[in-house]
Amino acid sequence: MPTLAENVSSRRTFAIISHPDAGKTTLTEKLLLYTGTIQSAGSVKGKSSAKHAVSDWMDIEKQRGISVTSSVLQFTYKGCCVNILDTPGHQDFSEDTYRTLMAADAAVMVIDGAKGVEAQTVKLFKVCALRGIPIFTFVNKLDRETRDPFDLMEEIEDVLGIGTYPMNWPIGNGRTFRGVFDRASRRVLAFEGDGRANAAKKVAEVEAELGDPALDALIGEENHKNLMDDIELLDGADHEFDLEAVRTGKLSPVFFGSALTNFGVEPFLADFLRLAPAPGAHTDALTGEAVDPIADEFSGFVFKIQANMDKNHRDRIAFVRICSGKFERGMDAYHVQGGRKIKLATGTAMMADDRAIVDEAYAGDIVGLFDPGIFSIGDTLCAGKRRVQFAGIPTFAPEHFARVSQVDTLKRKQFVKGMEELAQEGAIQIFRELGAGMESVIVGVVGELQFDVLEQRLKSEYHVAVRRQPLGYTDIRWIQGEYDEDAVRALNLTRDTLRVEDMRGGKLLLFTSPWNVDWANEHNPDLTLSEFGNVTF
Repeated sequence: MPTLAENVSSRRTFAIISHPDAGKTTLTEKLLLYTGTIQSAGSVKGKSSAKHAVSDWMDIEKQRGISVTSSVLQFTYKGCCVNILDTPGHQDFSEDTYRTLMAADAAVMVIDGAKGVEAQTVKLFKVCALRGIPIFTFVNKLDRETRDPFDLMEEIEDVLGIGTYPMNWPIGNGRTFRGVFDRASRRVLAFEGDGRANAAKKVAEVEAELGDPALDALIGEENHKNLMDDIELLDGADHEFDLEAVRTGKLSPVFFGSALTNFGVEPFLADFLRLAPAPGAHTDALTGEAVDPIADEFSGFVFKIQANMDKNHRDRIAFVRICSGKFERGMDAYHVQGGRKIKLATGTAMMADDRAIVDEAYAGDIVGLFDPGIFSIGDTLCAGKRRVQFAGIPTFAPEHFARVSQVDTLKRKQFVKGMEELAQEGAIQIFRELGAGMESVIVGVVGELQFDVLEQRLKSEYHVAVRRQPLGYTDIRWIQGEYDEDAVRALNLTRDTLRVEDMRGGKLLLFTSPWNVDWANEHNPDLTLSEFGNVTF
């Protein structure tokens, strides 16, 4: 029977990130297909298609062909237990992506071969770089016309500031695409397109020396000549492969392929599992010491809360990243923020919205816990004598605000429940004016598309229609220190500054311009305002 250390070392937990439409969710589906986890892969493209991506389980994701929430997918493959965190690509949901990256040990960055490094890719890369986690790059859509691979390598290095090492090299692109050359094995993997996007046919691996006339017949004389020139240039001038640089996020292994046609996915997975790190140590915020993942005592933190994954039961699931030790069904644990012991009666392993009860899980795994409303994003759970507390997960300041109220006043209870539960997920932030009730709340979001998701989910999950009135506030500040309601009302502020509180009673100010922020600071000498606040539930 495997030891604790062996179980932990077999784990690989990674997030897949990209700009919208680069093929991130399609790559996720093909990884599941190759590992036998699913029998047929869906696509996020055709909205009318009856087959949708497994990781896109919400109604709005199926209707719009986009990913709007992170999904957790787990499978085993060749001795490894793999946890994939599929994140939204759209910038309006970057807060969810940021929280998810806090639970990952590595990231796979998917880049559209025709478009290169795009805006959202840069933003997500910076989050990975701050944590120093390894980044593996998959240049996608080689079956279409793409940019010169040398230009793509240069752009990744210049824009993202990270070294690159091509693990394979494309042979042609678009109509002339014939496969890739694997630099380690010096083999050609020939592309066999059969006109079907979701074909599962495995490619042929051909052992042939560069310069061998047999390659002319396989990939074409011109492609063969270009490949010889490219490989000679790469071997002479490219970075040396340095596994330590990969593990510290300074060098990114680059793979070329086409997720839609299944080409290059299986070799990528094999190399990724070989090179990616096992679960690493997380820091105890109380002592500053690293928590060893193979320590006997269980610990973990909540990085995501999702309501209504099971529409029949209106449940809430708290996603916990296990940082050390072993989770056992029915075990006792200490909820640090709640200050009490709780029983972890049922843990679930996730496959998007499908789930299975698990009896045990190890550091690196993601476990879903039933949440009766006691967990918040960033909460720590631990067992044993040692009390640890992992650092809280920061929240993004909202950039768009609207007043939201229910259309039918008889559905106030459903409205309040829906707003509070979606706020607890971190999907939105809600505020109310001082002394006001919940009949009308102010919603803050990072991106405007989140408003559409809010309305859709309130309607489908809580059966509540709402009115939305956009508000002209642009800046939000948290009031630091002890300020009661009267003290906030007494502040000297411009007429269009709004005094609000969050659902924990924290006091905030909403401003229509940076000038109004300066006014508040200048006319209230004792007032301390912060651009950041722990406003998650």
